[in-house]
This record gives sequence, structure tokens and C-alpha cells, in this order.
Amino acid sequence: MASTNVSRRRVLRGMLGGTAVTLGLPLLNAQLNGNGVALASGAPVPTRFGTWSWGLGMNKSIFVPKTIGANYDLPEEIESLKPVRDQINILTNFRLPTDGRPNLCHFTGWVAIRTGYIPTTKNDLPYPTVDVLISDEIGTTTRFKSLDLAATGVARDSVSLRNGDTINAPVISAVEFYRQIFGSDFQDPNSAVFKPSTKIMVRKSVLSAVGEQRRQLLASVGSDDRARLDQYFTALRELENRLELQLQRPQPAVACRIPDPVGQEAAPGLDFDLVAARHRSMTDLLVLALACNQARVFNMVYSNSSANTTRPGQAKTHHILTHEELVDQKLGYQPESSWFIRRAMESWSYFVQALASFKEGDGTLLDHSLVFAQSDQEYAKVHSIDGIPMMTAGTANGKVRTGLHIDGKGALATNVGFTLQHIMGVPAGDWGVGSLRTDREVSEILS
Repeated sequence: MASTNVSRRRVLRGMLGGTAVTLGLPLLNAQLNGNGVALASGAPVPTRFGTWSWGLGMNKSIFVPKTIGANYDLPEEIESLKPVRDQINILTNFRLPTDGRPNLCHFTGWVAIRTGYIPTTKNDLPYPTVDVLISDEIGTTTRFKSLDLAATGVARDSVSLRNGDTINAPVISAVEFYRQIFGSDFQDPNSAVFKPSTKIMVRKSVLSAVGEQRRQLLASVGSDDRARLDQYFTALRELENRLELQLQRPQPAVACRIPDPVGQEAAPGLDFDLVAARHRSMTDLLVLALACNQARVFNMVYSNSSANTTRPGQAKTHHILTHEELVDQKLGYQPESSWFIRRAMESWSYFVQALASFKEGDGTLLDHSLVFAQSDQEYAKVHSIDGIPMMTAGTANGKVRTGLHIDGKGALATNVGFTLQHIMGVPAGDWGVGSLRTDREVSEILS
């Protein structure tokens, strides 16, 4: 009879040329629970959190479902979501009061939804985005605290920050992303042999030596420099913690498989087909990075808040079209502008399907994730921010109901961010600043 009590830390020991050697074991069925969904110790399959963003909102009449609740209809601007409708919640008609502050075009909306704060200028970013709050809770035991990606190919297109001085720069190349995740520092979590990288050992020892000098340095500078140094040393400690993790044998990841190298990068540019190709490559790599437990938090920017996506035969960008294109009186919306929104929704559908089709344990990667999607505007032609479209995908290991259209009926948009934090275990009693402060959840999506 096969043993059912094989420790995950068990190794084979022996002698080789007079020297004692040990050989680690790969993940065995005997090391899992009876259903194969967790380690025998009872440790659950991890829950991931991510965000996905697109610019320039929607055309309400052909985007917002007429049906509330389950089995919602799919108007033509979101009909590409049909394959994943039952795994997506659509959240509409939520409000963003500005407390008399200006509506900064293509900025106030996404900042308020993600930070719970209405900025006064485009440099006014004192609060962390919701993904950072969640990564502080669940992202401290993986190689990367979060993975940030921009399918635009533009390095400034980030929607993740701790404050205005600490913005998480995205990876903008699938080739670069492959090297970051599966390059020389990658440790296969299911390999039978683990050998810490000597490069990481050297890096950590150097960083530790620098860190030990901080008290003397802090005592010799003024308050402004002390604040800057404190921020620097905080980042340094986080880096040392990540390096420390890489010196330890990684946890097994039953769904992990290493992809072939990305051989060719998509051409630069913002033509819609280039953006879509870049998005597909990054999405496919991200799925494998999550399955290999390289990170539990991620952000994907499909298009920035001033989306300048182009298409052949159209001289104007998506952004320009939202302002200059006339509303077709017969259709009731801007058809050229809507064409770009439809392409964004196709990519969002691809993203959700990629997670939903990847098997992990007794379910899929999407079952073990919660993804939040949002735009920056409701109707870009007039820069309206009340009613910005938002969505969630995935059940977060059974904590979230899906397949619902939720009409917020004018409730605060920050109720959504507060709910996301509670689902992911952030111990927040309330969230937001001024009129955006809330302690209310979107209870309709909670299991």
C-alpha cells in the first residue's frame, strides 16, 4: 500500500564520492489531500487578486444591460462577453461625489475608484491604490509582490501606486516579461532539485550591509532627506524580503508549467491589433506566472485613460473621436468611438477566458482569483464620472457570486473597492476620504 504520510519537506539522503548529498522530492499525490485541491497540511489553494483597466468608458445605451441580477442581457457593445458572462459581474450606476473639487479629465475617475480620494491636481496622489493595500496583505510570501503590465507598450501607463512618489512601473514587453518571470532567477516550484542562486546570495549580502548603515546616515541629515531615506530603506527592506524568499525552496504549485521563450516582440505602436497582440502574449504569460506562484497580485492596463488607440483607415485616435465624432442620430451613439470600446471588451473577454480555461486543483485559475475591471469615464465625450462601468470576474475561492448585473442606484463607487478589500482579507473598518468614505459592501456579490 502506498504511503499517505509523505512530508513535503522529505528528501532522499545518500553518499556520493564520500560526500553526503540530499535530493528533494517532486510534489507527489501522497502530499496532497484526498481531493487534490490542497496540501495534506490543509494549506488552501491561494487566492489571487488583479485589476484590468480600459480607457474612455462606454456608450451607455449599448453597454449597460437592461436586466438586473442574473441572466443579464448583453447589449452590442459588450456582446463579446458571451463566453464568460456567467463568470462576470457588471456594476453600473455608482456615484463619485467630488466634494467641490475639479473633475480632472481622464484622471479623477480612475484615481477615485482605486484610492477612495478625489485629487486636486494630477500630482495629488497621497493614498495607495486598492491593489497595493491587498498586496500588503497577500503578496508578501511570493517572489514578486505584484506584477504590473501595460499592453499599450508605454512605461508611464500605470494605475498602481503607493503614493505619487512610489508608482509601480509596468512591464511593457512580452519578451521582457518572460525574462522577468522565467529567466535565470526563476526557481521551478516543482523541481526535484533546489539550488539557491549565488547571484541572489551576493545581492542580498550587499543590500544587508547597506541597510545596516541606515541609522548613522539618518542621524546626519535633515528632515526632508530623512523622509526620503526612510522611503528608500522601506523599499530596500521589501527587496531584501523578496530575495530572502528566493533563497528558500518554493512551495509546490501543482498547475505550474514553464512556457517556451517568447522569441519575437510585437511591433511598437498603438494600432488596435498591435495592442491586442501584446495583450494576448502578456495575458498568456501572466496566467503561467500566477500558476507558478510567482505573484498573487497583478495589474493589466489594456488602454490608458486617454486611449490613443488607432485603426487602419481612421486618421483620428479613439480619444479624439470621443470628442469630435458626431452622434449618429439613427443609432444614438458614436459608431467609430464605439468600435474601439468593442475591441477593448474583446480583449477583456480573452483575459477572463485565459484564466477560466487554466485548470488548477479542482477548479480553474479564475475560480481561485478575483479580478476587478474599470474604466476612467462613464461617457468620454463629456468626461462624466458618475456611473463609470466596473466589473468583477472570478469567485475568489467561493467568496463571490458571479453572473450578475448590479445596479448601484447611485451608491458610492468606493463601496466596490471596500468590498474587494474585505473579500481579500484586508482588515479595513472603512475606506475613502471625505464624501467617498464608506463602510458599506456590495452585498449582492458576496456568497
